[in-house]
Amino acid sequence: MRGVPIEALRRVPLFADLNKRELQQVARLFKERRFPSGETVIKEGSGGAAFFVIERGEAKVFVGGKERSTLGPGEFFGEIALIDQGTRMATITAAGDLVCYGVTYWDFRPLVEKNGVIGWKLLERMARMLRENRDGASAPQTSATSAPSPAAPSTKPGSPKIAK
Repeated sequence: MRGVPIEALRRVPLFADLNKRELQQVARLFKERRFPSGETVIKEGSGGAAFFVIERGEAKVFVGGKERSTLGPGEFFGEIALIDQGTRMATITAAGDLVCYGVTYWDFRPLVEKNGVIGWKLLERMARMLRENRDGASAPQTSATSAPSPAAPSTKPGSPKIAK
């Protein structure tokens, strides 16, 4: 099956500024991927080149070998890999049978190269995300547990995940 529901993409902060037509163009690039229970989807430290949106099932997030969170339907991981192909910051493992929609850097890049409007919207969104992350990191904290550490993935649906 090809294509992710655009409703799923609307929850991804990186794509928040795209209109319906632009989201449809991005959505068509995704392919369904299935992972059996226990399979590693991405590995911390490895090169990143794919982004995933979970359709069904759950995935465990490990950083430095320690379990940090569980992701479920509608959540996502690896969005930064669409831009920079950098190393993964976490290991994601299927907690049970996992169905995701995935897109690779190699499929995504040509769309952005051909459509400057999409590219510019993504660039603006990333700049805002960096600014918000920086501003949030400089805010005073009342205790060591009042905010997640930068290495800990967010568990809120629609929040950027740390796994590149």
